[in-house]
Amino acid sequence: MSSVTPSNEDNFVGLPLDDTESSGSDSGRLQYTNADVENAMTNEEADSPSPADDGHGHGGKKLTWGRGIIQDFRTTVGTHWCKEMSNFSLKTIGVGIFIFFAAVAPAITFGAVYAKSTNNYMGAIEMLTATAWNGILYALIGGMPMMINGGTGPVLAIQTVIYEMANNMDIPFLTLNAWTGLWLGALLALAAFVDLNRIMHHLSRFTDEIFASLIASIFILDAIGNPFNKIGVAWYFVPSHDSHDAYDFDPNYDWLNTAFLSLIVMVGTCTTAFFLRSIKHARFFPNQTIRNIICDFAVFTSLIIWVLVANVLFSSVKTEQLNVPDTFAPTFQCCDASCTSSWPNDCPDIAEPFGRRPWLVNLGDLNGKQWVPIFAIVPALLAFILVFLDDGITWHLVNKSFPLKHGEAYNYDTLVIGFMIAVNSIIGLPWLVASTVPSVIHVQAMADKNDKGRITKVVETRLTHVLIHGLILASIFALNLLKMIPVPVLYGVFLFMGIASLATNEFWHRFKMLFMQPSRLPEVPYTKYVPLRKMHLLTAIQIFIFILLTIFRSIKTVAIAFPVIIKLCIPVRMYLLPNFFSKEELALLDGEDEEIDEVVDQYTKEGGHSVRRPSQAGPAAFDYTAGDNEHDGLGAVLRHRTRSERRLTYPPHEEEDVTVKVLPK
Repeated sequence: MSSVTPSNEDNFVGLPLDDTESSGSDSGRLQYTNADVENAMTNEEADSPSPADDGHGHGGKKLTWGRGIIQDFRTTVGTHWCKEMSNFSLKTIGVGIFIFFAAVAPAITFGAVYAKSTNNYMGAIEMLTATAWNGILYALIGGMPMMINGGTGPVLAIQTVIYEMANNMDIPFLTLNAWTGLWLGALLALAAFVDLNRIMHHLSRFTDEIFASLIASIFILDAIGNPFNKIGVAWYFVPSHDSHDAYDFDPNYDWLNTAFLSLIVMVGTCTTAFFLRSIKHARFFPNQTIRNIICDFAVFTSLIIWVLVANVLFSSVKTEQLNVPDTFAPTFQCCDASCTSSWPNDCPDIAEPFGRRPWLVNLGDLNGKQWVPIFAIVPALLAFILVFLDDGITWHLVNKSFPLKHGEAYNYDTLVIGFMIAVNSIIGLPWLVASTVPSVIHVQAMADKNDKGRITKVVETRLTHVLIHGLILASIFALNLLKMIPVPVLYGVFLFMGIASLATNEFWHRFKMLFMQPSRLPEVPYTKYVPLRKMHLLTAIQIFIFILLTIFRSIKTVAIAFPVIIKLCIPVRMYLLPNFFSKEELALLDGEDEEIDEVVDQYTKEGGHSVRRPSQAGPAAFDYTAGDNEHDGLGAVLRHRTRSERRLTYPPHEEEDVTVKVLPK
């Protein structure tokens, strides 16, 4: 026998293979002995993280204060920085340009909403500036460079509340916001110092997937038509929509033509991106290198195609353009030298503004209220809960959903985020946190997959991060170029990102199973061994929480309580669900890979029967073939490590009756 090394897809140690071909039906198959399989299982357990390791770098154990930050830095930046700064490829360029457009459009959109919510104290320029410098700094010193930071709806809601609070108390908004941000940065630094991130080991896919589904739904709704903020293609079919106002004096403007063209452009951008991405595993084009290049530049190519369609082929039909400022300067324009009122909103009788606000916030401008710096800790505490959970859930979701190998840095990155928020507060910029959908899409785009769509590895690099935010920085000084991109094209990119991010979400897959014929369900561990009613019960609970989060996020008067609802998901998972599900059922429905493997192995060894009989099984999720090459079919111990695509893979062997004990009810 000869020893071989398995493919990257399964990341297992090599099994001794019998190079000789056997006769009969087993001819040409790889042969394994029971001892081989047991050895592979033993070696995998030795090489894999302990089940006690929660994945946050510290195994859920409390460390001496400050040690978590040092340990995070050593295992990430200190170990992998040089490799992550030098692993350049064409994929880096394609993904960087794609994520640039996916990041710059929300930044401008959020900036416009900030301008309306804060009376122009913050706007598109401030959001672009924050996105650029925060992204470049994080790319250079951040611990988990696959994460993308950006503006989020809940953070916008918090800063809007701070603005309203400042108005009610007759305090300059930027001053109160700055003191709140400084307190927030200090609280985040304290959380990192005392290793507060160890509580993140209480998070599970139950919370991760609800939160990820919410963020994905925001991207999809913002593309199709959001009923809460009048954004999306569907609103073009409303004659009174604000997007039509710019063409009121154009006699050739037809709002209905604009609406239909916008719909076609959005759908075309999204579908073209998916089609080009699928070419990687198609039979067309001379070689795999060309197919890989087309796949890597899929979204960028689609965007260019549909920009040309909208601006050249249908140049006579007007479409909405990005509302980009003309110059790089603070958005807030002053009515007079005191710069306490906004032109022209607060002084419409003045023809020209006196000037613009200074970049640096005056921390002493308290309007005689010396207690403001202390009072600011109140909104800072609420903002801390939101930012801490927003970052933690996104980090946990991405790290647990993809086979990332360069370590995790929860405490260190909490410190970095806190520093960036503090600096942003001093110069009057919005706060940025880990953004779920861009982070998921970034990792997916940098992943290598086989022809079955399974992720074999992720190219972990800082170069895409540098390129993305370097382009955003450059765009600040070339704002007129951004005006050439029709908004419906960017809606198509949003739709692509939202749909693509759902591919790794088991909550979404179980939601679709509510409408499937029971005997035709995909055959995965939780459909095989968990009763159907229990599986649907968990889905129903997640749907209820999802709707609750959507309501709290969408209604401004209660949006500030959004982080509290997210936090409540943890006790629901820890204390409520065990009353309705057995330990084994929760492991299969909501456990990590190791827990699922342990339960399946246990019942496989004990014998019994599955919930669904083989004759009732739907499309098989089992792979009975040797895979892409002769080293892929490594036996029953091989399990795809990406959570959303987790499935058992059995070795080629004689057909036999495999029975599994049903879980106790």
